Amino acid sequence: MSLLFVHEAESREYLLTPGETLECDLGVLEVPEDVEPGEIVESHIGEPFTARKLRGPDLFNHFERTGAPMMPRDIGLIVGHTGVSGEDEILDAGTGTGVLSAYLARCGASVTTFERDPEFAEVARENMELAGVADRVDVRTGDVTDQLGDLDRYDVVTLDTEDAPTMVERTPNLLRDGGYVAVYSPFVEGTRDAVAAAHEVGLAEVETLETIQREMDFDDRGSRPSTAGVGHTGYLTFARRV
Repeated sequence: MSLLFVHEAESREYLLTPGETLECDLGVLEVPEDVEPGEIVESHIGEPFTARKLRGPDLFNHFERTGAPMMPRDIGLIVGHTGVSGEDEILDAGTGTGVLSAYLARCGASVTTFERDPEFAEVARENMELAGVADRVDVRTGDVTDQLGDLDRYDVVTLDTEDAPTMVERTPNLLRDGGYVAVYSPFVEGTRDAVAAAHEVGLAEVETLETIQREMDFDDRGSRPSTAGVGHTGYLTFARRV
């Protein structure tokens, strides 16, 4: 099990496994085999590192990336709007780095996710091991549209692919009664097509949200939204089978 080792004074963190050795300018840190979250381990020059259990945002920061992962704020909307829980079975198309699949599995759901690129799929499997959810996430290699006939029905379908509108057309046959489809797209054009497809096949409660979020800056002059960072990430469309 990997843990974060955090040096508070230097605002640094390292992802390490028990028995691993880290060499850096803060000294040589030998991680004990029996280290537990919350314990402090010192380097050979006495620099303290606190062991910390990985949480969702840590996975976003430390997963090996094969592209731009979905942001935690977008994932939060998906979880909130679909009500993902430990009893759910989820179909996820467009695995990528696997951040969304890992978050959903850490909610207790069972996830089947498809990634077209074999190398990306292998990285995603390794990331699921790091997240501790490899037993709840089945990373499959291939195009999900080629395997629709072999799939079951799901409580939630999440789509982060260029052909998402085509998949939306198939969701009435993939969703259980009351189940949701969630579509992520960085562009309006793909979002419009997904909305049109949802209406075409009779899905209900069709809703699209743009995710915009800005951090606040506080200093002696006053308080205002930050001018740095990315405000817009994408559009999320939700629809339900009733």
